Amino acid sequence: MTRFNRILTLLAVVLMAASAVAQNPRVTTKNGVLEGKYEQGLCIFLGVPFAQPPVGDLRWVAPQPVKAWQGVREAKEYGPNPMQEPVFGDMAFGTKKMSEDCLYLNIWSPAKSASDNLPVFIYFNGGGFMAGSGSEPRYAGDALAHEGIIAITANYRMDIFGCYANKELSKETSYKGSGNYGYMDQAAAIQWVKDNIAAFGGDPNRITIEGESAGSYSTSALCASPMSRNNIARGMGSSGSWLDSKDTQSLKEAEKEGAEVMKKLGCKSIKEMRAMPAEELLKKAHVSGMPKLVVDGKFMPEPIYDIYAKGEQAQVPMFIGGNNLEFPVMWRLAGKRGTVAMAREWAAQKYGEENADKVLKAFRIYTDDDVNGEPGNKLASVLFIDYGTWKWLEMESKTDKQPVYRYLFCHPRPEQRVAKEAMLAGGTKDAEKKAPLLPGAVHSADIEYQMGTLATNRIYDWTPCCTTTSTLFLKYTANFVKTGNPNGLGLPEWKPCNGDVSGNVLYIDVNPVLKKAEWDDAYRVVDQVVRSGK
Repeated sequence: MTRFNRILTLLAVVLMAASAVAQNPRVTTKNGVLEGKYEQGLCIFLGVPFAQPPVGDLRWVAPQPVKAWQGVREAKEYGPNPMQEPVFGDMAFGTKKMSEDCLYLNIWSPAKSASDNLPVFIYFNGGGFMAGSGSEPRYAGDALAHEGIIAITANYRMDIFGCYANKELSKETSYKGSGNYGYMDQAAAIQWVKDNIAAFGGDPNRITIEGESAGSYSTSALCASPMSRNNIARGMGSSGSWLDSKDTQSLKEAEKEGAEVMKKLGCKSIKEMRAMPAEELLKKAHVSGMPKLVVDGKFMPEPIYDIYAKGEQAQVPMFIGGNNLEFPVMWRLAGKRGTVAMAREWAAQKYGEENADKVLKAFRIYTDDDVNGEPGNKLASVLFIDYGTWKWLEMESKTDKQPVYRYLFCHPRPEQRVAKEAMLAGGTKDAEKKAPLLPGAVHSADIEYQMGTLATNRIYDWTPCCTTTSTLFLKYTANFVKTGNPNGLGLPEWKPCNGDVSGNVLYIDVNPVLKKAEWDDAYRVVDQVVRSGK
C-alpha cells in the first residue's frame, strides 16, 4: 500500500468514526452513560430510566432512585408503556411493549453543548389515570425542541398499580400513608430531570410541567405537592384539575376501598397481591373509573383545595385552559333528541335535586332547543370536566402572585380522512361512517395543535387553517416555557387574568381574540353549589 493510499485509508477511518459519533450522542448522567440518536438536528434519548422498576416488593412503593449502571446504556427506543386496559379505543403508541416496569422518560434536545442552559418542558399524558403513555406520537417533543426547548415526556404508574391504598401498605411507610404512587412517579421524574438535565444542555431552574386531562389533574396536584412544587418554574394545564367537585379522598376512605379490592381479588394480604402477575392483577382489578387523589400524608399532606386557598401551591407563572366543546351534548344523547327533563336529571345526579333548576337556569336552558344547542353543550362539558379547569384558574387568579394566563381553544377538527369514532382520551375505533363536523374543539383535540404534531394523526384531513392555528398555539407555548410570558413577535397580545379570572381569556383559533369570558356566571353558580356541599 502506497503512503498516499495509507493516508486515504486513515482519513476514511477518521471520517467514519466522526460519523458514528455524530449519529450517536452520549450524555453522562448521575446514573451512568446514555447513548441516544440524532434525528432532524436533535439529540433524542428514549427509554431513559428515572426510577427503579416498581416490580416485586417495589409494587406499591414510592419510586426508588435509579441504580447506577456500568458501560454505555442505549436510549434509542421507548421504554414499555404502563400496564393498562384498552379503555379508550385504539390509542397510538410508539412501542407495543407494556410492562409494570414502565418508569422511563424521553428527551428531545436541540442543545449543541452541555452549557446551552435551555428551558425544559415535561409533559404528562392524559387517559384518566387508566391509560396512555409518554410514547404516544401526539406528545412527541420534536416541534418544541426546534423552538429551542428541551422537551420531555414521562411515564407513570396508572390503574391499580399507581392508585391503590391499603392499611397494610400504610403500615409499611414512615408517613403511615399509601396510594398516589403514579403522582410520586411524576414527582420523581421531575426530580430526575432537575438533577440531570444540565448534562443534556438544559437549565434545571427552568422546568415547566404540563399535562392534558389526567395530565392536567396531575399538574394541579404537582404544583401543590411538597414533593414537587419547589422544582417547578412554570405550570401549564389543559382540561381539568383536582379542584373540581371530586376534590380529594381521605386516606381512611381510600384504605377502605383498598380492602374491598383485596377481597374482590381473593387475596388476604399485600404479599399475595404482590405475587400476582401484573396481567392477572390488571384484569381482575378492572378499574372502571378515574381513581381519586388521596390525602396520603406525603405527596398530598392535606386536601388540595386548602393548599390553593392558602396560596401554598407553587408561586410560578401559569398557563391554563381547555376546549370550548369539551363534551358535545350529542355524545351524551347518543342519537336521541335532548329534552329539558333530561338535562334536569343530569344536573340533579351531579349536584342534587335541590340544585337542578338553579343550574339549568345558570346555563340558560329553558327549552329543548337549548338542550340541543350551545347551552346544552356547555352543561355537558361542565358535568364532564370544565368546572375543574375553571376552578383551578379562579383560585390561581386569586392566590398566585405570578402571572396567570387563561385560554380557550376553539378550533374544531376538520373532516376525517377515514371513518373513525373519536374516543374521549384521544384514541379511536372503526366506524361505519365519518364522524360529523362539530362546532368547536372537543376534549383532547387541542393536543396535536399545541405540540405541533398534527402530522402524527392521519385520521383528519388537516387544512392550512389547522396548520396556522397549530403554529400560533405552539409559539405561545414555547414563549411561555422560555420566559413565563406567552407573548411574542407576531402574536396577538395576551394579558394575564390575575385578580379577575373572567377578564382576559385568549380564545385560540386561526385568529386568536382576547376577550371577557362568556360563561363564567354559570360556572360561579356551579361553584356555589359544589362548595356549599363540602
